[in-house]
Amino acid sequence: MAGESLVLTRSAGLIVPHRSATCKIKRLIDILGAVVGLILTAILAIPIVIAIQIDNPGTIFYRQLRCGLRGKPFRILKFRSMVVDADRKQHLVQNQAKGHIFKNTNDPRITRVGRFLRRTSLDELPQFWNVLNGEMSLVGTRPPTLNEVQHYKPHHWQRLRTKPGMTGEWQVNGRSSVIDFEDIVSMDLTYQRKWSLVYDFKLILKTIAVVLKKQGAC
Repeated sequence: MAGESLVLTRSAGLIVPHRSATCKIKRLIDILGAVVGLILTAILAIPIVIAIQIDNPGTIFYRQLRCGLRGKPFRILKFRSMVVDADRKQHLVQNQAKGHIFKNTNDPRITRVGRFLRRTSLDELPQFWNVLNGEMSLVGTRPPTLNEVQHYKPHHWQRLRTKPGMTGEWQVNGRSSVIDFEDIVSMDLTYQRKWSLVYDFKLILKTIAVVLKKQGAC
């Protein structure tokens, strides 16, 4: 795809990976966490799949191209929470966000089951597969879309020094309520500045609390 070529060409030779991206202990934690997460996903998958099919028959998983470390494209996995062919209907929904991201807290494309999956973050369980494959980390920066990256300004590219995470600063500090692209960039750069294995652990604990309280979910 042209978008993939653009991302790789502009980023690969310009971005120096953050130390978190080369930390072997962090990678080991990711693998162990992903294995446990996939076991949990397998247990919950049957009722989730049945609910999705009853509510809105179609594909079970939602796959979308995102940019990972140094801009390398990968397909992020989620349980489908929107109607079939939702991406083609995006033009029918008003964007409430500022910048290069798309958000709508009352998106009519979200199904009834999908809204529950999003509130409980169950839709994100398949991303443990992305973590196991090394495309994502348990904790990292927000995984941007190819469209976002194609409109990056110079300081935005620093986000791609780390692997995208299932959780991170954006998850515990507002999540879907954060509608300004520059605020998301600032959070990602804050994560890079503060990063340590201990800090990752703290963010995981905060994420558990946020998910249980259903804070910032839409």
